[in-house]
Amino acid sequence: MAHEKVHVEFPGRIVFIGFGSIGQGTLPLVLRHIGIPKERVTIITADDRGKQVAEEYGIKVVKVALTRDNYRRELDPHIGRGDFVLNVSVDVSSIALIKFCWSKGAMYLDTCIEPWPGGYTDATIPHAKRTNYALREEALALRKETPRAPTAVLTHGANPGLVSHLVKQALLNVANDTGVEASPVTREDWGQLARKLGVKTIHIAERDTQVTDKPKMINEFVNTWSVDGFVSEGQQPAELGWGTHEKNFPRDGKRYDFGGGASIYLMQPGAATRVRTWTPKAGHFHGFLITHGEAISISDYLSVRQSSEVVYRPTCHYAYHPSDSAVVSVHEFAGRNWHLQDRQRILMDDVLSGIDELGVLLAGHKKNAYWYGSQLSIEEARTLCPHNNATSLQVTVSCLSGMVWAMENPNVGLVEPDEIDFRRNLEISMPYLGTVTGAYTDWTPLHDRERLFPEDLDKTDPWQFKNVRV
Repeated sequence: MAHEKVHVEFPGRIVFIGFGSIGQGTLPLVLRHIGIPKERVTIITADDRGKQVAEEYGIKVVKVALTRDNYRRELDPHIGRGDFVLNVSVDVSSIALIKFCWSKGAMYLDTCIEPWPGGYTDATIPHAKRTNYALREEALALRKETPRAPTAVLTHGANPGLVSHLVKQALLNVANDTGVEASPVTREDWGQLARKLGVKTIHIAERDTQVTDKPKMINEFVNTWSVDGFVSEGQQPAELGWGTHEKNFPRDGKRYDFGGGASIYLMQPGAATRVRTWTPKAGHFHGFLITHGEAISISDYLSVRQSSEVVYRPTCHYAYHPSDSAVVSVHEFAGRNWHLQDRQRILMDDVLSGIDELGVLLAGHKKNAYWYGSQLSIEEARTLCPHNNATSLQVTVSCLSGMVWAMENPNVGLVEPDEIDFRRNLEISMPYLGTVTGAYTDWTPLHDRERLFPEDLDKTDPWQFKNVRV
């Protein structure tokens, strides 16, 4: 059974930093699929969330909030050569943790690049530096400082993470269905394949339909995964990989004067920015353009350069319709001028029904648009793994697959999801993703537009960001 198989025997220790909904959902997967006695697993967390789950599995918990001043001292006894750190915390700097792990000879994986507190929202920091682009540039710079180092996998949850592997499989599927020869190996090969297929735009298109019988109350933020995580990324500027086919630069768009230049940002928060997208079960809908690492890394990875000029790059961004309770929560949060509600709640055991439909929409090619991804229901998630819902399981199994891959490849230094073996990661994740399917659609962002009022559209190319943005 794929659900019981130990993928790798691990002789070191594993340390969880943070133990919210994602940490709690990852623990049973780690104990099931990585050969390690529970005595060699430690949880370091700032609060009591997940205390019962840790007790249920007999895992020791160290309760301490890690800060700039104490993190080295607090982590020192728990981490040494050959150990593994899984960072699923908020407000603890990923870059500080990676440097610390490397100084100890330990491996590392996180689900997003976190700054120290205030890094996303401190008004004294320029907008360009509050972006995931800036955090990514800072993280990638570690390669120059420490070229030979234990493996550190950046941003490997569901998205960013799993979706980069789905993009590669989707490119192969479209190539196969349109009769294009494809056997990509290198980064250049993948970029040339996307270019040859004519992919202009890649949406990380997600619709979460999980509902609860306990409605969202006034002054409460309800979500199917970390409230802290969603709120912090929702307040960052909206960011998107910016494609070479784009002819209409957004009036509130800004380019960067540093780094690789694969993306742009908008002068407004992601949680206030909406885009049109499509998934097979939901059809077309409006999603939030929340900034995410994959928007930048996928666009960058698939860029084709001739001499120093970029001749091809797809536009890439997240298009997220969270659960209905979360949409209302975001609406209230925005109305409070981005001051968080006093109460927060994660929907887990009280989810009645629904699915998380998460995938990648590749558009602009010969067959118009193709979505490929996971349609995971709450019922399936509960049977597959305890302490998960349909949203968290897509994240937690990606944490697992990234950890297993890193343990099998322990000395490759800093890597992004796009740079690691997509087949191995999909193989480990697939048993936990429910229905994984691909679907073509003739929908475009121009579909059924101007029905009630005239709109400012670019009819020469449906896949212009101008047409996608609401």
